[in-house]
Amino acid sequence: MSKKDINVPNIGEFKNVEVIEVLIKKGQKIKKNDPLITIESDKSSVEIPSSDEGTVISLNVKIGDKVSEGDKIIEIESEIELKKTEVVESPKNQLSKEVDKKEIKDNKETGDIIIKDFSTKASASPKVRKFARELGIDINKVPGSERQGRVTESDVKLFIATKSNKGFKNQNTTDQKVEQEYSHSEFGEVEIKDIPRVKKLSSKYLMNSWSKIPHVTNHDEADITELEEFRTSLTDIYTGEKKKITPLAFIVKALTTSLKKFPNFNTSIDQIENGKMTVKKYYHVGIAVDTPHGLMVPKLRNADNKNISLISAELKKISQQCRELKIDKKELFGGSITITSLGGIGGSFFTPIINYPEVAILGVGRAEKKQVFMDGKFVTRTMLPLSLSYDHRIIDGAEAARFNNDLKENLGKNFAYKLAV
Repeated sequence: MSKKDINVPNIGEFKNVEVIEVLIKKGQKIKKNDPLITIESDKSSVEIPSSDEGTVISLNVKIGDKVSEGDKIIEIESEIELKKTEVVESPKNQLSKEVDKKEIKDNKETGDIIIKDFSTKASASPKVRKFARELGIDINKVPGSERQGRVTESDVKLFIATKSNKGFKNQNTTDQKVEQEYSHSEFGEVEIKDIPRVKKLSSKYLMNSWSKIPHVTNHDEADITELEEFRTSLTDIYTGEKKKITPLAFIVKALTTSLKKFPNFNTSIDQIENGKMTVKKYYHVGIAVDTPHGLMVPKLRNADNKNISLISAELKKISQQCRELKIDKKELFGGSITITSLGGIGGSFFTPIINYPEVAILGVGRAEKKQVFMDGKFVTRTMLPLSLSYDHRIIDGAEAARFNNDLKENLGKNFAYKLAV
């Protein structure tokens, strides 16, 4: 046997480029043209193949290293002399060994592909490898559909979908550290500050919701002309002073009425692997509160049993408790549905993230006067933007549209008067 170095060949304009993947390991047997490493420049990614065959006895590069032409990648022990004395095995024995190395079972009933073990690296283009890496997927675990098991981008997507359906939790997706290619201070003055504690806590819940729930958002507008006229005309029967009740109080009451008509919106499917969902018989509406510490979502309990004045008073109370960080932690959990309103700031439609394990969230924009065609002519009406995000696993588009229609009707000219008692 003889030892031999495998170096970076002439790779054109690639100089001092980063190693983003090491595709072999010490002790592995490689053949000529087997991929050794993947390097990446600003323009593209390239796999560096082996110029010889043998057994890897040392690795001289690691992920993150910079390499150029002539740099040593690995040292191998050539097996040319050994092959002269090798006994040729029967095709049957060779096949048996191959089966031991990689066993793939295709379950035709479920469509699942089960991979028990891989002794070799997956065959894939640099583009596909980069795609899998960005998603936090080990490409060597992805079964390839192309010739000789080559992995395509579609294979990666199928692998993710299959694992997601089984409640697969890939730690790399959320925990993988992405190395920064530069320092912000290179471009000017910066300041390093601690992320507020509330935002640190809420970020993991947001990531969990976004990664687990297939979000769809339905946008619509509610005509609240009469509601606004009525709301601004309310006075205290004892003092005669005008009551300051925000539109949000009316929205809460209207929303709970729609929840009773559409119970799927008041569920949780955190036990989806068991084919079960929790149907809630209570109506606790979460209210997204903007505080100096970050976003907090306290619950307004039993909103269906409260009148507009009481809802308005409780909204002020829990909002103040959040801003002063005096809210009980338990009050941030156990909700039916959440309302997030940007009406006091501005904007119209947006795509709110569902507050897991709830299955829907209502985003409310700023109401504005618009010309609306009614009864054969254009009239000025006050229109409220609504953005309803829902979990598509339990709520379909038609049901979401019907829910929004019912909510609009509840906010319409006949509903406000009934709720203001």
